[in-house]
Amino acid sequence: MKMKTILNLMGRAATPVVLVASMAMLSASFGCAWADVKLTGAGATFPYPLYSKWFDMYNKKTGVEINYQSIGSGGGIQQVKAGTVDFGASDAPLTNARLKEMPRNVIHFPTVAGAVVLAYNLPSVKEPIQLTPDAVTGIYLGKITMWNDKRIVAANPGVALPGAPILPVHRSDGSGTTYIFVSYLSAVSREWKDLVGANTSVSWPVGIGGKGNEGVAGLIRQTPNSIGYVELAYAKQNNFTVARVQNSSGKFIEPSLASTTAAAAGAAAALAKDVRTPIVNSPAPDAYPIAGLTYLLVYQEQKDDAKARALRDFIAWANTEGQEVAETLDYARLPEPVVQVNEANLMKLTVRGKPIVASK
Repeated sequence: MKMKTILNLMGRAATPVVLVASMAMLSASFGCAWADVKLTGAGATFPYPLYSKWFDMYNKKTGVEINYQSIGSGGGIQQVKAGTVDFGASDAPLTNARLKEMPRNVIHFPTVAGAVVLAYNLPSVKEPIQLTPDAVTGIYLGKITMWNDKRIVAANPGVALPGAPILPVHRSDGSGTTYIFVSYLSAVSREWKDLVGANTSVSWPVGIGGKGNEGVAGLIRQTPNSIGYVELAYAKQNNFTVARVQNSSGKFIEPSLASTTAAAAGAAAALAKDVRTPIVNSPAPDAYPIAGLTYLLVYQEQKDDAKARALRDFIAWANTEGQEVAETLDYARLPEPVVQVNEANLMKLTVRGKPIVASK
């Protein structure tokens, strides 16, 4: 029976209560997205400043409520595996081995690129310091222990570095921010790669740990002579001074939207083949070297019609309109080849074996 005919019949002697109840049933029957949908997600703290803004904007636009727990990439991956969330978020893409551990096929949807910066607390130093890959690795291996070490001094002519011990700060939880940082260290140091490696959680040779970007930022703020890695937006929110890091072209690069965009763009061809490709230590001459993509982890086969459609529509929005917002919080928008990969992967999402139709 057509909708118009049903409405005509309903209009004859129907009470307001009956009409409201009947319209609610009809909206469900005909697949109208009138009822509010709630989605749950958990994971990375790295993109949290942006995701908070996105979820609020999207709720105002559509009525879809997205509840997100910023618990770290490791926790997000575990919750996806356990099926306790509608999507996970991670800065560390799943390896082939980890993908096989999942109960169903998982699709990676990159959302933005961001920079992991080295923030430090040196009250006596007013100008930004410059760090070589050797200096960064040496600090976190425990081989460079003083701020006036000759290897740091050599990269900072004219800067009066204090004769004070360095306190390295790192993440204590499973973290995609850690994954990006140690992936960079593994890319520039064979010693780090062999001794420590790259993962969301590693056995740190030295330093103290803080939970989440928030915890690391708090420790840096409270502790003179400390240095730690956080996402660029957190560093800006806390008014930290951040180091300029020497890239593969030999330039000392300030972490910024432009230098992060250069890192993502420099890897565009490789990302088009596999969006899990790291973008650390980019060969692009103006790229900031400690950068990475962050991902939504979504099961290809969904179980709930309404949630499946809402999730698909949100990812489509984040892949287009959401990109316009990213730059206001110093995240780099996705290169066009990656946007196209996301569009193709959205078509692969299914519910009970059938493609998910986008809401009108």
